[in-house]
Amino acid sequence: MPRLSFQTSLLFAPLAYAIHHGEENLLLDFRAWRLSYFPDNNALTTEAMLTILMGVTFVYLILNSIFRNRVSTALTIGFLMGSQVANAIFHVVTTIIYQDYSPGMITSVLLYLPVNFLIWRVALKEELTTPLILFFVFIMGGVVFLVFEAFGPIVLLIATLVAWILMIVFGLMNKSADGESAQQAPSENLQR
Repeated sequence: MPRLSFQTSLLFAPLAYAIHHGEENLLLDFRAWRLSYFPDNNALTTEAMLTILMGVTFVYLILNSIFRNRVSTALTIGFLMGSQVANAIFHVVTTIIYQDYSPGMITSVLLYLPVNFLIWRVALKEELTTPLILFFVFIMGGVVFLVFEAFGPIVLLIATLVAWILMIVFGLMNKSADGESAQQAPSENLQR
């Protein structure tokens, strides 16, 4: 089997969103389930949320492919931790607590967790991150997810804008600091 790069492994995340959305909203009715246990703090349709999540994910992937450094890697993985891994934990935990199947649990466990495990494994293998950084971005992603659940989509907007600004600032700082070496050796443009 051909070696899978970090950049390629990230492409599985949007695919997982699409399939997960199918379970939550085409096969079942996650919104109705959620409203029976949680306040209605998200006026966006499920289709709008899917579109936003996939669009935001692609921007993370594009920025990460441009800057290719530890900051962009950590922030991209952090976003996936908050939007996919924490979501899987949410589905499992709420199913257990409420003794009522949370629509989306199957795909979150069978897709979100393995896809993200693959992404982490490849990032570690390519030395784009460390286990300690993965732990911190897991915590960061979980906090963003919990605050999103409490306050709605504005949290996603703020967290994403802050992350993108950090990616761009650190990416430009690394590019300008290594401008000459990057031009001389484009294949070794990965900043550590």
